[in-house]
Amino acid sequence: MKTKLIFTILITIFLSSCIGVSSKGIFGTGVSVALDPRTVGTQIDDSIMQKNLSARILINDKKYLLSVKSKVIDGRIFLTGKVDVPEEKLQLTKLAWETKGARSVRNDIKVKEEFNFKRSAKDILITSQLRTALILNKNIKATNYQIDTYKKKIYVYGIALTSEEKDLVISEAKEILDVEDVIASIMLVEDLRIQKE
Repeated sequence: MKTKLIFTILITIFLSSCIGVSSKGIFGTGVSVALDPRTVGTQIDDSIMQKNLSARILINDKKYLLSVKSKVIDGRIFLTGKVDVPEEKLQLTKLAWETKGARSVRNDIKVKEEFNFKRSAKDILITSQLRTALILNKNIKATNYQIDTYKKKIYVYGIALTSEEKDLVISEAKEILDVEDVIASIMLVEDLRIQKE
């Protein structure tokens, strides 16, 4: 009985997260629908893939609910977060590749180490500095980007309208104090399978 109730609540959360407007957009893709250069159909496909993958990851092990994040852009899957052992990272990569419609998988999941408050605080500061820089730069659509920082390495995912915008985002990231590396997975609108008319 208790398991059925928990399962019903989780399904309700997954289904309800597909509806409504929020800062993550109507379909929960992390990009505002009005500003997203993908067609609504592509956004829906990506959202369905992301929900499918999230559900399969959760079924595999409930501990991943908070420790692993997935993002799908134009059929390309991006994984971030932390796991306990390298085998878990490989298992999650396999799950991502098995998702129907997956065109590529980028796994930036890290194997956990002992918690370091100072490093975590620095990573949060770096992420917030870059987010602010993107918002203030009028030549960048900041809502089209997701930022994660781990051990002073910035991971940026998103869709750039032009190659100049892509270069600007990478440049802004490299200018943040104490950043050791910038790993950018930024696609251009022209590289999307289907574009808005």
